[in-house]
Amino acid sequence: MYLAVSGCLLGENIRYNGGHTHDRFITDALGKYAQFVSFCPEHLAFGTPRDSLRLVSDKESVTVHNNKTLEDITSRLIETSKAELDKISQQPICGIILKAKSPSCGLGSAVIYRTNGYAQSKGDGVFAKMCKEHLPLVPIEEEARLIDPWLRENFIMQIFAYEDFETFKATHPAMKELVTFHQSYKFMLQSKNDQNYRKLGNIVANQAKKPFEEILLDYEVLFKQTIGHKSSIAKTRNVLEHMAGFLKKCINDVEKRTLHDQIHDYAHKIIPLITPLSTLHMLAKEYQVEYLLDQKFLHPYPKELALRSDIRSGK
Repeated sequence: MYLAVSGCLLGENIRYNGGHTHDRFITDALGKYAQFVSFCPEHLAFGTPRDSLRLVSDKESVTVHNNKTLEDITSRLIETSKAELDKISQQPICGIILKAKSPSCGLGSAVIYRTNGYAQSKGDGVFAKMCKEHLPLVPIEEEARLIDPWLRENFIMQIFAYEDFETFKATHPAMKELVTFHQSYKFMLQSKNDQNYRKLGNIVANQAKKPFEEILLDYEVLFKQTIGHKSSIAKTRNVLEHMAGFLKKCINDVEKRTLHDQIHDYAHKIIPLITPLSTLHMLAKEYQVEYLLDQKFLHPYPKELALRSDIRSGK
């Protein structure tokens, strides 16, 4: 897996002050599963160290200014942002992680100032905006938001699902393989957006008799949009109950009561998601319920990341 990451988060000394903001979760945890494509349009444009920048809004547009000299340097930052976007686009990236609050990389967190010097609002940095416009299906987040266990778990689930589809697509699949792929993502997609899951099912059903290449493209776009939705405790509880239904003819009363008690306790934030999921996986394995064992929802990313062990990963 390739992830594009702001260079300062990787420990590179390219911040405006010559420092970095090394993020250990990115390098130490995700680094076991991903290769990083570093970028920094500000360093490329102005070197390091450099004067800090600010976004300034007038009635017509948002421009970039040198904080010290007040010089308008918009064109230079746009130029290097395009260069960095071209660089990461040439790699098979499965996600982008940006530096929060940066005038180039902030994702909704960059401060935008009025011409009188007072803060007006927050928005996207120059490079972040380009990424959203030109790579709309690629998972994108900023490191400050990934401190939130719920946002972190959703983002990591998204990038691994994105990579899984890219790997699947590279096998040059036929309709049979697409049906199997879709079935394996049933519960994950339902935990994200049940309506979109049903739309994806209609695409696979192909009642319009479209060519497979067109079907695959339609499926890809909606699949990647759907995995970008955030799961919720309520939607996840419904999925857990649905999965439990596949076991009801196999398990005994004690196992059934234990499982449903765990689902209840998860829904009320008493225990983390990993507890009922582990029980579901154990029972599906014991009674050889292959349909459940094949579900990506049970193992959406390497278990060593342990994101579902945090009770705060559900909202």
